[in-house]
Amino acid sequence: MSLLALVLLGILSAKAGGAHKLKAVVRIVFWGTAAMLVTGLIGAAFGTIV
Repeated sequence: MSLLALVLLGILSAKAGGAHKLKAVVRIVFWGTAAMLVTGLIGAAFGTIV
C-alpha cells in the first residue's frame, strides 16, 4: 500500500508541477522506498538494543 501511495503522489506531483510523470514516479518511489528501508534498519538496530 505504501508503494502504491508513493506512485499516486508521484503522479499528482507531476501533474501539479507540469513535470514528466514517469520520472516523477520513479524518483518518488525510489527515494520513498530508500527512506522506508533506512527507517526500518534503524528501528531494527534500536529494537535489538532495548
